Amino acid sequence: MLSAPILPLPVRLYNGARRLANQVGLPLPSLEPDVLIERARKNTGLSDLGPDSFREPLRRLVASLEEDAGLHALGRSIAATQLVSNLENRIHLHDWIAREPSIVQGEVSRPILIVGMARSGTSILHELFGQDPTVRVPASWEVLTPTPPPERESYDADPRIARCDDALAQTERLIPDFRSMHRMAARLPQEDVAITSLEFTSMIFEAAFRLPSYTTWFHHEADMAPAYQIHRKFLQLLQWRCPAERWVLKTPAHLWSLEACLAEYPDACLVQTHRDPLSVLSSLTSLCTTLRALASETVDPHDIAREWQALNDTAYDASIDARESGLIDPSRVIDIHFAEFMADPFASIRKIYDKFEMEFTPGAEAGMRSYLETHTTEEHGKHRHRFEDTGLVVGEARERVKRYQEYFDVPSEITD
Repeated sequence: MLSAPILPLPVRLYNGARRLANQVGLPLPSLEPDVLIERARKNTGLSDLGPDSFREPLRRLVASLEEDAGLHALGRSIAATQLVSNLENRIHLHDWIAREPSIVQGEVSRPILIVGMARSGTSILHELFGQDPTVRVPASWEVLTPTPPPERESYDADPRIARCDDALAQTERLIPDFRSMHRMAARLPQEDVAITSLEFTSMIFEAAFRLPSYTTWFHHEADMAPAYQIHRKFLQLLQWRCPAERWVLKTPAHLWSLEACLAEYPDACLVQTHRDPLSVLSSLTSLCTTLRALASETVDPHDIAREWQALNDTAYDASIDARESGLIDPSRVIDIHFAEFMADPFASIRKIYDKFEMEFTPGAEAGMRSYLETHTTEEHGKHRHRFEDTGLVVGEARERVKRYQEYFDVPSEITD
């Protein structure tokens, strides 16, 4: 039966000690927005946070963290640190743009957006694209610390790479099982949700924390236009001194906000990967159960499964609606099925390059083949998950995604 991992003894002792300290008047880190903003301004020595559009999302997020997330002491510290870091990056971004206005004159032309659901092969596809020297993917280290803007001459030896790997290693020490679920390293590509988190309208928070009130607001009321506006500025900053012919970006979260995404990037080309929704949900439930234990002692896999089932169903329907309404131009989207991709990655990759009139050079293919030889999907162990651990009924779950599976001809992997 699926259950949240037990954190290492030092962490459990830390949480207990901090609870006692809080009871005798030594407060835990504050999550008050004004306090977080003041910390970020003090840390950077700067004050300009750009447009105020981020303030309501931050307020909603903090309220849900306080009311819904069940944070333990370490979780509260992690949340506060993450939010301050987001604010610091936001401040630095706007400071650089103010000093160098030419940054936002840079074109982000015909980006490729990998928009398949989580656990459907999107990460390895993104990693393989990153082996093409004509392609630019946002590396984890430069997304974590984007300023000063990376430079082409020092890109592969930037000292931020080592610092990012050290930070990721700390996470792996706390939840070692996570490595088998999602490969992490400074030089690996990062998802777009880490960029839109600067606007605090990002699904990255929903993966790490239980946030029902924030989730309801985010998916039904939030204006996603500012998130994509800052997303573009972020890419313009990264490419300013380290350009490439084309960006290849990735996150399933685009499926929930296709209208805003395509309004900002009307020339974007989309790669939608497809896998049995029940397999996706089973894997995602396992991943979030492990990840959320880093922040909370009350992690319920069945609650997580119900939450993501509802969210995923919305995204599946939205992807079909976007096709039927014409929001997505058929000439700028290609569908890649998980089983076919895993059986022959290069056949799928060639289809993508041909579809979007890109040259698949021998150098790019050689780099990708070399990468696959040294980075297997199970290099840190096999991610084992079972649908029965979601607490859901296969037949009922299957009926909910019938429209999606029939529309995109997605085969079932899980049966009754």
